[in-house]
Formats: sequence, C-alpha cells, structure tokens
Amino acid sequence: MSHDPLPALALTGIAGLDDILNGGLTPDRMYLIEGTPGTGKTTLGLGFLLAGAAIGETGLYITLAETEVELRAVGKTHGWSLDSLTLFEMVPADGFGEDQEQTLLHPSEVELGETVRDIMAKVDEVRPTRVVLDSLSELRLLAQSPIRYRRQILALKHFFSTRHCTVLFLDDKTTTGNDLQLHSIAHGVISLEQTLAGFGAQRRRLHVVKMRGVRFRGGYHDFEIERGGLCVYPRLVASDHGVADGGGPVTSGSVELDALLGGGLVPGTATLLTGPAGVGKTTASVQCMVAALKRGERATYFLFDERLPTLLKRSAALGMDLKPFLDTGDLELRAIDPAEMSPGEFANAIRNAVEDHGSTLVVVDSLNAYLQAMPNEQFLILQMHEMLTYLGQKGIVSLLILGLHGVMGDIRSDVDLSYLSDTVVQLRYFEAHGEVRQSISVIKTRTARHERTIREFQIGSNGLQVGEPLRQFQGVLTGAPTFLGEGTTLMIRQTDR
Repeated sequence: MSHDPLPALALTGIAGLDDILNGGLTPDRMYLIEGTPGTGKTTLGLGFLLAGAAIGETGLYITLAETEVELRAVGKTHGWSLDSLTLFEMVPADGFGEDQEQTLLHPSEVELGETVRDIMAKVDEVRPTRVVLDSLSELRLLAQSPIRYRRQILALKHFFSTRHCTVLFLDDKTTTGNDLQLHSIAHGVISLEQTLAGFGAQRRRLHVVKMRGVRFRGGYHDFEIERGGLCVYPRLVASDHGVADGGGPVTSGSVELDALLGGGLVPGTATLLTGPAGVGKTTASVQCMVAALKRGERATYFLFDERLPTLLKRSAALGMDLKPFLDTGDLELRAIDPAEMSPGEFANAIRNAVEDHGSTLVVVDSLNAYLQAMPNEQFLILQMHEMLTYLGQKGIVSLLILGLHGVMGDIRSDVDLSYLSDTVVQLRYFEAHGEVRQSISVIKTRTARHERTIREFQIGSNGLQVGEPLRQFQGVLTGAPTFLGEGTTLMIRQTDR
C-alpha cells in the first residue's frame, strides 16, 4: 500500500516562528493571525507573502482596512519591495460614484455577499499560492449578525480549499473579544500580544493557540518588530537539545583557586560568584575567562552593570588585556540594556553564543540588573533554570555574578540562586588588624570535594592573587568573617613590596 508524500511545509519567512511550528505551516489551509493594532500582523502577513515570492509562489494581499499606499510604506520601512506581490485594495481610490457599492466611511452599508464575491473573483484572476486577508474586523461589521458572518467565512474557507491557497486571515480584535467561532473554523491560530512595562520599551510576545496536525512548541515566545520583519525568539526548552560530554575540570587561571574548587571549573556546570560591591567578582570571572581564551577556547561575556570601555580599561590595568581576543573574534563582549531586552531575547543570545559563536565559557555579569529590570517577569527564575540546564547539557562553563546588598554585617541578596548553581564561590570583606581585606571561599560544589578553608586574595597588576588558607577566623557563617590570627600569616600588601 503506497502513501502519497506529504506536501512541503509553507515557510512563514520568520525563522523563529518556523522553529516553533516545527518547520512551518501546512499548505492549502486557512490560518487566523489575531492581535490588537500594533502587534505586527501586517508585517507578518507581508513577510509571509514575500517568503513565498522568493521561491516562485504567487502572493495576493487583499486589504479592506489599509490602502495600497500604506502597505507599500510599511514595506519600505522594512527595506522590502512589494512589486512581486499583488495588492488588492477593496475600497478603490478613484472616488465613490453611484456604481461603487463600497464606501470607506460606512462599511456597514456594503453588502457582504458582494465583497466576498469580489474577493473570490480576484483570487480566480490572480491564482495565488498564498493569500493574506486584512482584516476580518471589516467583514464582521458588514455581516451585522454572527450567523451570517460565520456562513460567509465558511464559504471563503471552502472556496480557498478548492483553489489550493494557503491563507492568513488577519483580525485586529477591535469589534469583539475572543472570536471562538473563528478559532474553530481556522486550521491554526496564532495570537500576537504587546504589553507596556512601567519602564523601558513595550514587550511583544506570541503564542500558538492551535495548529491541527502539528507538534508545535506551546507557551509564550517573545518577539520584536525590526527592520526586515518579525524576529521571534522561541522559548528555550533544554530537553530539546542533546547532552554533550563536558570532560574534566579546566583551570581558572589560579592554582590556589583551583585547589579551593577541588580541581578547577568543570564543563557543564554553573558557578555562582556572590559578594558585595567592589570585592572582586568581575575580576575573578575575567581571570577565568582569560584562562579559557589562552587555552584556545572561545568565550562570551554578557555585561549588564558596567560600561564596555570601563571593563576593557580595568582588565588591561590588571594584566588581562582583552583586546587581542576581541580582535581575533575568540571573545564576544555584549553590553546588555535589560530595560530594552526581553527574557526570550536574552535566552536567544545565549543560544547564539554557544551554537553560532562556539563559546565554551559564558559569563553573566550580573544577575542583579537582569532581575531588577524585569520585576513583572514572574517566571524569570524558571527561565534561568532552563537556560542553565541548556548550558549544562552543552558542556559550557557558566559563570554567574550576583551582587549582595551591604558590605559588612547584614548582607542580603535580591534572589537566592544558589540552588540553581552547581558551585557557589563566596567573596567577602574581612577585618584584620585595623585593615579591610578580601577573602574567598567555596561553600558548595556538586562535582568534587572542595577545600573548605577561607583564603585571602588581593587584586593587583597581575590580576587575582589568592593566598594560603587562613584558619584563624570567627563569624564565618554571619557573612562577615573576622580574622583573629597573627599578621604574619596574612598576604603582604602588593603596594608594600
């Protein structure tokens, strides 16, 4: 018994959306794209037709809401030429004579049956492979009753199915709430949304409400409208990605720090560096990164808190010049404005760093700005868990920096991420003989028997210098350890040498 081969999927022209749909849309079906004005429906529709035109398919855009001039202006903002498409404006621009049954000002006066027949006649004339109808709100107004409206939509669906067209119906949801009748008629439904945060740019997201016969990726997916069309960031699902063998531990660039960690940094694990402001978290991370770069690996550094020139200048002063690695392309430094970036876009940037740039070490500096800039993202911790799981499965060394409030005494954090991390490195100030010094200790690691001592460290022209274990401390668990030993056991100040 032979089976006919399945038809090739209709690509939407948006890589992220095709990924969510597991390849694209089933051809010769009718789909509903719904969303309030400004969510990107017209841009999506035009991009869909242009993607078809690029492979030789005929595209027809039927507009009941916008003029041809407006559509061409939209295309121009994206750098698109719409000359390969047929744009059919249902309200002609040559006036409203007695022979014109449609009027732009009073759509309720237009006979719905005539409008639908005009659409069918245009389709038979052009014989398109892809059709976009913009918008259903106008047809709903013309119908004046839900029953009449549903019958006409069903008639259109049957008509298009006999013409082998893949059709997108756009609906701006201005006349009613959720049109569940239309949901039941359509083969698939994609909903576009936008919300305005208290600060920063608006956030846009989409979700696939239904898609018959397709194992699509559910849930919300962030997207942006950029020059060139929609840029969709599929929700990161760690289980969709294979597990890589991370191998043995690698050096952090310091023999003493490697000893504290029980052998070094283990690929496929996340290390959290916590401490108050100025204690040396960024310097420690940069040193680990430089060690990886010197081994011939690639790395990506996501910078939230500090300006890029400041980081480069400070690192060079500490004997860790990053510019040569930037010049070769082995290091990717990305300054992130969290007020302008959605969680989905950040997760996509992480994926690009690993899959496109080939990074084996990723630094996020710091989580505080990322978390605080998105107070309305209720599931941000779950997204962080998914991201770290993904990095772990890819065998990546992940370094996360978390700043703490306060310097001494009661030190608190915005969020407890220690349970997400495989290793937790604690950097603290301590007092000894009338001086404020810095200490480093590893309080947790899941991969090795780590050293449970506290070591002093200094930051100088040679980067992070870690001393021998110091055992004469008290108040370690308070977060502000006090040294009670002899001054001779402390590190000599680099300025005193």
